[in-house]
Amino acid sequence: MPENPWKRLSSTYLHENPWFAVREDAVIRPDGDPGTYRVIEARRLAIAVVPLWPDNTVTLVGQYRYPIEEYSWEVPEGGGPPDGDPLDTAKQELAEETGLAATNWTPLGRCHLSNCFLREETRIFLARGLATDPAARPCGDEDIATVRMGFADVLSLVDAGRITDALTVVALFQAERYLARERAGGRPN
Repeated sequence: MPENPWKRLSSTYLHENPWFAVREDAVIRPDGDPGTYRVIEARRLAIAVVPLWPDNTVTLVGQYRYPIEEYSWEVPEGGGPPDGDPLDTAKQELAEETGLAATNWTPLGRCHLSNCFLREETRIFLARGLATDPAARPCGDEDIATVRMGFADVLSLVDAGRITDALTVVALFQAERYLARERAGGRPN
C-alpha cells in the first residue's frame, strides 16, 4: 500500500459538537506546495441495517432530510458511541426506527461515505428473523414512516434514482451480493 503523500503541519478545530467536529489542517500537499485541508470528523459510529423478511421484502424508513430538502427512503441507519459495540447500536437503531427486533444478524462490511472530506466509518448489517419490538422510540428530530417492499422493487428504486441515500445504496448492494452468494450455495463472506 502506498505511503501517505500528505504532511500535516498543524490542526485547528473550527467547530465541535456532540455529533461532529470541523478540523482545518495546514498541510504540505502531494505536489510539495503548502495548503489547507478541512475535514469533518464524525463523533459517532454510523450504522446501517437491511431488515429482510422471509418473503424477501425489506422494511425501509422514510423521513424528510433537512440538508437536501427532500423526502428520503432509506434503510434504518443511525449512530452510536465510537467505542461501542456496532451490533448493539444496530439493534437499537432497528428498534427505534422500525419497531422491529431481529434474531439473526450478519455483518456485511464497512464503508466510508464521502472520504474526501468526511472522517466517518459505517458498519452495515443484514437483519433477519424479524419480529415486532415495542421499543420503537424515534428521536425528537425524526418524523419517521416505514414501508415494506419487495427487495427487487427496492433495488429498482435505486436504479431509477428514487433512492439516493448513499449509505442505503451501499447497504442494499452489499446485501444483494451476500444473498446472491448464499443462494448459489457458495460461502457468503
